[in-house]
Amino acid sequence: MDFMGRPIIGWTIQAAIDSGSFDRILVSTDDPEIATISHQLGAEAPFLRHKFADDHSSASDATTHSLRQASEYWGESYDTVVQLMANCPMRTSGDIRNSLQAFEKVDNDFQISCFKFGWMNPWWAVTLDNANHPESLFPEARNSRSQDLPNSYCPSGAIWIAKADSLLSHGTFYGPHHVFHELSLESSVDIDDRDDLTFASALFAIRADRDHS
Repeated sequence: MDFMGRPIIGWTIQAAIDSGSFDRILVSTDDPEIATISHQLGAEAPFLRHKFADDHSSASDATTHSLRQASEYWGESYDTVVQLMANCPMRTSGDIRNSLQAFEKVDNDFQISCFKFGWMNPWWAVTLDNANHPESLFPEARNSRSQDLPNSYCPSGAIWIAKADSLLSHGTFYGPHHVFHELSLESSVDIDDRDDLTFASALFAIRADRDHS
């Protein structure tokens, strides 16, 4: 998939490079074509991921497996691993640096990026039955004003950070005492379908106008 005239993975690779934060930028994929493109764009992809490449494996499974592959391939050990999902192309190099600074400051083993819900207030969420009758997920909040409800946050795949040993031990970024780190909605956009792509393109245009104003 392309995004704004560039392979979507290219935005993540460039942000990682521009952050100046990494000893290695590894693209984990089971697709030889993606591996070739990633290498051309400045990342490393010397091996393919033959496990956890299906639609049911978690991102934590894929990253943990790739961490083991990298350690074996290069004969290295790592202190910190940062997972940057390629379908979050609007996270910036500054977002990466700020997230790493927060991670190092609080000294937790796991940190997951998130964004704050705005007008899409989850406290008023409902499910619908076959006759379109609503059932509130949070009935206690149904009649509350939005400004009286606590802020709520949604995880984003933009920047997940863990101490490498802890990730290998627990097998998930949602390990013990994990914390969230807030990004802007703009930086957190996750592109999974055509509507997401349209939304991200609109935000990109707004960002470009703002940066050139």
